[in-house]
Amino acid sequence: MKSLCIRAPILLISLLLYLTVIASAVAAARTVTDAYGRQVEIPHTVEHVICSGPGALRLLTYLQCQSKIVAVDDMEKRRPQFDARPYALANPGFKEYPVFGEFRGHDHPELILTLEPLPQVIFKTYPTMGHDPVELFRKTGIPVVVLDYGNLGERRAELYRSLRIMGEVMGASARAEAVIAFLEETIADLHRRTADIAENLRPSCFVGGIAYRGPHGFQSTEPTYPPFAFVHARNLAHDRSLGEKALQHSSVAKEKIVVWDPEFLFLDLSTLQMGESAGGLFELKTDPAYRGLTAVRQGRVYGVLPYNWYTRNFGSILANAYFIGKRLYPERFADIDSAEKADEIYKFLVGQPVFPVMNAAFGHLAFTPVPLK
Repeated sequence: MKSLCIRAPILLISLLLYLTVIASAVAAARTVTDAYGRQVEIPHTVEHVICSGPGALRLLTYLQCQSKIVAVDDMEKRRPQFDARPYALANPGFKEYPVFGEFRGHDHPELILTLEPLPQVIFKTYPTMGHDPVELFRKTGIPVVVLDYGNLGERRAELYRSLRIMGEVMGASARAEAVIAFLEETIADLHRRTADIAENLRPSCFVGGIAYRGPHGFQSTEPTYPPFAFVHARNLAHDRSLGEKALQHSSVAKEKIVVWDPEFLFLDLSTLQMGESAGGLFELKTDPAYRGLTAVRQGRVYGVLPYNWYTRNFGSILANAYFIGKRLYPERFADIDSAEKADEIYKFLVGQPVFPVMNAAFGHLAFTPVPLK
């Protein structure tokens, strides 16, 4: 009886301690709303994460939280001849992390569960192209926060919302607002410099060689190419009848490019991945149809940084816009050095001036006339 009396207070104390631990755990959890509108319960403080899907690690780098990752997808482990991802160039240490899955969101739950430490949150972009986020949570027990990558055009609000969601999760809301303000101010500056230029004074342009799930030749373009839109260039591939909902990618018939005969041609350097005997540069050098274009004959073909490389490179989009603006309207951009402006953008977004490294990988053809002889 005496033993039972002694044990009773001990049991009561143990119960109270257990309830305190449970209450603390509940208090430590919080809920965020992801881009799908799902309520996702996450720890109060998040120190360890992984980023699944194109662009997810780019956004985390923008928020200066890349040190919180515990693993990478296999895209980050590659050592290609060409790389146009400023966030990765600024963080070569990504290659040393363990792998949790394949690129484009094809995660391996069994690998995730072997990570040490375990991620507390999984950020996921483009959730329909890889592992289903609900299934991923079911298999790992780790909260999955879905992000909408958006763009700098008609879906800018979605991008900004995702930056804010990621900032909320990581305790980096102030940095998220700073990134959004930087993007807005940069785009506004481009508009201020060019918006009042009369339509008949805007040179006609075409950009070719744009990547889309891999490299393409010169006919590959973007009807709503953001750098053109930001400096109010006359993009001949943009069918205005389609408005802002125009296709994000298009392959234009060579005959149409010849009929258009743009005053300025721009070559997305991602096309160099196709090698010396293929791709947009090879075509401009060897195809008689292209050789006859006015811009080719008069030396107005310029190299620009790759636009799509593991989805959209927002910093490169803005850097390209300043370069294109300077070529089309030199008096409006007289204060701009294109390479210096690119590194100003990169230093803010990814922390390092990576333009020289990236330009060297692409034969020093960025922001310069492309030699076609």
